[in-house]
Amino acid sequence: MDLAFTPEEQAFREEIRGWVRDNLPADIAHKVHNALRLSRDDMQRWAKILGKKGWLGWNWPKQFGGPGWNAVQRHLFEEECALAGAPRVVPFGPVMVAPVIMAFGNKAQQERHLPGIASGEVWWSQGYSEPGSGSDLASLKCRAERKGDKYIVNGQKTWTTLGQYGEWIFCLVRTSTEGKPQTGISFLLIDMKSPGVTVRPIKLLDGECEVNEVWFDNVEVPAENLVGEENQGWTYAKYLLGHERTNIADVNRAKRELERLKRIAKAEGVWEDSRFRDQIALLEVDVVALEMMVLRVLSAEKAGKSSLDIAGLLKIRGSEIQQRYTELMMLAAGPYSLPFIFEAMEAGWQGDFPGGTLANAPLASTYFNMRKTTIYGGSNEVQRNIVAQTVLG
Repeated sequence: MDLAFTPEEQAFREEIRGWVRDNLPADIAHKVHNALRLSRDDMQRWAKILGKKGWLGWNWPKQFGGPGWNAVQRHLFEEECALAGAPRVVPFGPVMVAPVIMAFGNKAQQERHLPGIASGEVWWSQGYSEPGSGSDLASLKCRAERKGDKYIVNGQKTWTTLGQYGEWIFCLVRTSTEGKPQTGISFLLIDMKSPGVTVRPIKLLDGECEVNEVWFDNVEVPAENLVGEENQGWTYAKYLLGHERTNIADVNRAKRELERLKRIAKAEGVWEDSRFRDQIALLEVDVVALEMMVLRVLSAEKAGKSSLDIAGLLKIRGSEIQQRYTELMMLAAGPYSLPFIFEAMEAGWQGDFPGGTLANAPLASTYFNMRKTTIYGGSNEVQRNIVAQTVLG
């Protein structure tokens, strides 16, 4: 196992770093480095910049319009973007549904949907969870009934991240009630402008409406929008979740936020507290350990070996680390971390009095938001069971 980057890989890193430095809008990078609210336009603007370069689908093979990078190159690209302050690419299109369409969709579906995803023009949402069907996703009830050349969809999805912006949604729907619950699920692509689709935002503890309920009331979906075979959607869902869980780990963002934590601790005068600094050191050790785990996987892939399926393990450690650094930021800033009135934050008011800095303004909202990370993409309790079965035997 070789965890060192080759000279060619280092040169690739420099190329990426230079391009990101020249093309990432400064106002977006400022928001990311200070955890300020990113608008739909901010996220879409960066996606389209990447799309024009052909890098929004950075993990795509060349045959589908991607750069065809290997695992190490993809990691270096993600790392340089994160450290520069680029927003996380909204994953539902390029990272999640696109690989499913590539692997299981037909040629017509690939030709119709992949170009819009690759360019950043089309915003996709994910329709998986339902009330009472989250960790036990196989119990979902949203129904799709085949009638001639179309499906009639009725039911509800919830916790649909950024669904208020969605133009298309990929959904798990029940097409059969026979046999095991997993065997009656299908994978549908649904135009969110279709009559009968209603999106209702859910306001969270941080004051944002990041997630939504999506209702389907006799929504007509062309049968040609079925991916793969009917009642085989569970297979496609598991394939997609592997991509989602690896994405949740996000070691590169953890490295960036670790440095931000150190800046806040120094600015707020707690850096000299040895006990607090010990907590930062413990976090940094875990971030490095997570990075080593990622590099081990990359090393195995580069050598053509089949690494252990550790997407669940990466998700567990990555999500816990995200919660820890947001908590330590809150502790470092003390009472100055509490306000999260967005209009006041965007006006920069916390920089106007002693002790308060603009960087502290969104700490409470980020802390609240990150409580979800150990639940979504498969709760960590369930992931530990999966790891025990598949990795430990």
